Amino acid sequence: MFSIKRKFHRKVGQRRNFVRILAHDLIMHERMETTDARAREVRPVVEKLVTIAKRQQLASLRLLLRRLPVDAANKLYYDIAPKYKERKGGYLRIVKMSGYRKRDAAQKAVVSFV
Repeated sequence: MFSIKRKFHRKVGQRRNFVRILAHDLIMHERMETTDARAREVRPVVEKLVTIAKRQQLASLRLLLRRLPVDAANKLYYDIAPKYKERKGGYLRIVKMSGYRKRDAAQKAVVSFV
């Protein structure tokens, strides 16, 4: 389903759900401020979902509905994917922020659609 490279101190099912929630939040808000590791983990997942949604077929929508909640799948299929119809890839941008998170000094980053 999702190929997850990092463990994030979670079990397999929790990691899949964690990445699914990150993808949902990114799709719904179209911009997300998170740690750099999380941003690099969610980027390939969302880019593959956008590529699936670009096909604009019923089977594509059903694949999205299997992987995302209904509201995120609909927004991706009807609103976001048509914007990138001519683009071959690279739908997301990761920009590292200058500051670090206070409690654990993690590098922060902003993930947004191009």
